[in-house]
Amino acid sequence: MKVELEEVVPIKVAIIGGSGLYAILENPKYLFIDTPFGKSPRIEIGEINGVRVAFLPRHAEPGSTEVKHAIPPAKVNYRANVYALRMLGVERILTSQACGAINPVIKPGTLVIIDQFIDETKSRVYSFYDGKTPIQVWPDKPPIKTVVHIDVTQPYCPELRAVLIRACEELNIHYINTGTYVCTDGPRFETAAEIRAYKLLGADVVGMTNVPECVLARELTMCYASIAMATNYAAGTGPTKITHEEVTKIFAENIGNVQKVFRKAVKLIPPERKCVCKDALVGAVA
Repeated sequence: MKVELEEVVPIKVAIIGGSGLYAILENPKYLFIDTPFGKSPRIEIGEINGVRVAFLPRHAEPGSTEVKHAIPPAKVNYRANVYALRMLGVERILTSQACGAINPVIKPGTLVIIDQFIDETKSRVYSFYDGKTPIQVWPDKPPIKTVVHIDVTQPYCPELRAVLIRACEELNIHYINTGTYVCTDGPRFETAAEIRAYKLLGADVVGMTNVPECVLARELTMCYASIAMATNYAAGTGPTKITHEEVTKIFAENIGNVQKVFRKAVKLIPPERKCVCKDALVGAVA
């Protein structure tokens, strides 16, 4: 059933993901949100274990009632997606991404609770704050219409990361509690030489969707944490070439663990935020 924005706000928790998570909500309703950066894809509003949650399908077509993987990573309208969630009142975002394993400790199927990123994208829009567009961060305060320089020393919310780690522990699901994610534009997979370079830079996994999504969330003072699921060995590190068929097979075999972690995590989120994210704009506005 379609609903309007004013009927459902505020929603405090959101999940951003792809196929395999489309049915994670109980009793879902849906809406579209018009933002200064374009229309959102179909956002579903429902419950997980009694907690009201929004689900945003990252690769879905804006304005389409059909939810499917339709848009390549570099063409996703990350600003519209993240801003739409802020308009819903969202303060915490949990996300999942498929990734390639660079670190030999990480095997396909492993969940990595990433804590750093390296941005190797080239064609994306990285900020809301262009000095012209009024950005409404808080409903009860004037919009910001200037340049903003946020600190991303800790790009992922330490509180939400701790929640994901605790959920994995309580569920006895194998995970790695730290990792550096290098983000590329895609949609092609990387060359072996690129992977060797990323390894020298300290990257553990490689994917195509985490940046600028996590940065945009921080720009709106939202908490953001991510599970990167290794679906393949990165180029030049495995015994065979990378195929989309292999990636989707490993993803399908392990997405159930991501669902379990998210269902557990939403119940573990503390009611009050005490992290760096909520104060991201303090001292950042030019």
